[in-house]
Amino acid sequence: MQAATVHIVDSKQAEVSVGGAVAGAQAVARAALLLRLVTSAGAEGATHADLAQRSALTRPTVHRLLAALRHEGLVDRDDETGRWMPGPELYLMGTVAAARFDITAAARDIVRSLAVRTEESAFLSVRRGDETVCLVREEGSFPIRSFVLSEGVRFPLGVASAGLAILAFLPPHDVDAYFERHPELAERWGASHGDRRLRTRLRETQERGFAVNPGLIVEGSWGMGAAVFTRQGDPQWALSLTGVEFRFGAERQAELGRTLLAHAHQLTTRLGGR
Repeated sequence: MQAATVHIVDSKQAEVSVGGAVAGAQAVARAALLLRLVTSAGAEGATHADLAQRSALTRPTVHRLLAALRHEGLVDRDDETGRWMPGPELYLMGTVAAARFDITAAARDIVRSLAVRTEESAFLSVRRGDETVCLVREEGSFPIRSFVLSEGVRFPLGVASAGLAILAFLPPHDVDAYFERHPELAERWGASHGDRRLRTRLRETQERGFAVNPGLIVEGSWGMGAAVFTRQGDPQWALSLTGVEFRFGAERQAELGRTLLAHAHQLTTRLGGR
């Protein structure tokens, strides 16, 4: 029996390819996409209109799928705001899956150390397919902060600094395949994420060892990231920092980069010994 393969073509659409017709595969892919969008919306949740727009599904289809997911406890709806949020069954499933996939316990003290050393907000993100998902956020002591990233927020590879650091150290053929799958990056995230300009930032990341995002998601909010590798040498996670632009001058960038790389190396070594 051939399993269905789900490819995220972009953050708006899911595509299902199967060796043969698999009954219900499209519905499963659509429901999974809505679950990802709900969980990536953060603590505020997502509106019905947001989910329909971002999934490229019709509102009746979104309503039907959300109702089914709510019945199973996978999503919940706030009666006051009408926003959709993760449901209790997701939490229960997550606690079971965490035993195999969760590295936050092993990484949290390193993320906290990074925040303390730099005074900026520090993060741990994981690669999931063509996206990164933030797993841990630790606030820095500097009073002006950036709130672009928080637990559960997703970005395509190459957009936020964590995803840029990961994409830069993937094999060249994987990078080429990623660009082929995502011609929409420039349209969705701005001209700076077009093929040529993004590839330039990937080369710069490889040369420095760490990524720099000069306010390309939110003006004035800068980010830096360093990849964390598996025992086999695959960039599976990333540590990153965010803060306001004037804190990321050239001289301090070099200092922050060294600190990032040292903490990323520490986490890579720790995870390789598990």
